[in-house]
Order: sequence, then structure tokens, then C-alpha cells
Amino acid sequence: MVRRIILLSVAVNLCLSPAIAKKKGPPAGFETTAPLPALPSAAPNGAIFNVSAGYAPLHSGFRARAIGDMLTIVLVENVTTSKSANSKTQRSGGLGITPPASGPLSFLKPDALNAAAQSSSNGQGSVSQQSNLSGQISVTIADIRTNGTALVKGQKLLNLSTGNEWIQLSGIVRLSDVGHDNRITSSQIADAHITYSGKGSVQNAGREGWLSRFFNKISPF
Repeated sequence: MVRRIILLSVAVNLCLSPAIAKKKGPPAGFETTAPLPALPSAAPNGAIFNVSAGYAPLHSGFRARAIGDMLTIVLVENVTTSKSANSKTQRSGGLGITPPASGPLSFLKPDALNAAAQSSSNGQGSVSQQSNLSGQISVTIADIRTNGTALVKGQKLLNLSTGNEWIQLSGIVRLSDVGHDNRITSSQIADAHITYSGKGSVQNAGREGWLSRFFNKISPF
């Protein structure tokens, strides 16, 4: 009987969480972008200047500026959030009626018709979180916009002895912010999407077991 319950739990858990059966890996869409095919070279005209011969203006040098060019993102993410809330309410009221000394209600005591009510509540909550991410990742330019910005994306995969880790990044950068060494900080990226994740023995050790996840999904408490 116990064996049937365990097998049924495994089947239900796999149905509720089909992603568990799949091998977790980095999502697609962050692959490097290849440069555009080179334009056909112009016929020699006898002049020294030739644009197709690797020409780069002096004001820009060899900074990344074309689709497929590489630049380095310096990760300097440091986010700290804190929030607290306090609430307190209190309310009281009273009612008093003195019965007559004579008549049908004279048998009542003087405080028989007195009433009082009081209510109060006190609540308090706080939450804080701090995240730090530092390092470097090289990306490629995937698209050039007409306003001088570019879409960049890239990823870094690390195959370690204890598992695999990956960093994926995409966002919009302003080409004028790129340094002469083709570096730019992550704080200068608009619409940044940064993912740091992995799989392996370390991640599995901090993950809740499948049986606990199953009972947590069906438990009403």
C-alpha cells in the first residue's frame, strides 16, 4: 500500500511539474551575433584612400559600432531594498442607562443597563534584501538603432566540477558610452536582462525534495 502511494505521488508530481523531468539549461536567444557580410570591394581607382581596406575614423577608432562587434560589460550590480510598515488602531465606547426608581423596571439595578466596548489592533512588518553581482561578460552587438543605440546580447557558460553555471545578458547601450577599450558598465544598460543561474550538486542541495514539493502543492495549510 505504501509503495502504491509513493508511485502515485511521483506520477502526480510529474504531471503537476513537467519542467522537473526536463534537463534544466540556459534559455536560448542569447547566442552571439555574426557580423554582416562584407560589401563587395570597389574597383581600384588608383587613390591611396580605400574605405574597404579596414578604414576607421580617428574620432571613433576601433570601438564597437557595427553588428557582430564585441564589447565587454562590467557587472557592477548592487541593489539594496528595505521596507517597513507599522499600524495601530484603538477604539472604545460606552453606554449607560439609569432605570427608573419606580414602575415596572424598578427591580433593575442601577448598573444593569450599562455597556462598554473596546477594540484595538497592532501590526508590524519589515523586509530587506541585498543583491550583489560583479564580474565581466563579453557580448556582441545584435542590432543598431537610428538614434545611436544598440541592442547587445551574450552569454558565458562555465562547466565546473560541481555543476554548470551560466550568465546571460541583453539590453540597450548607447554607443557613445562605450569606452576606447570597448568596455561599458552594466549600470549604463537600458532594459537590462541579467540572468545568473546553474545546475549541479550545489544547486540540488539547496532545492526542496520532490515529495515535499508534492505535499506543499496539495496541502491547504
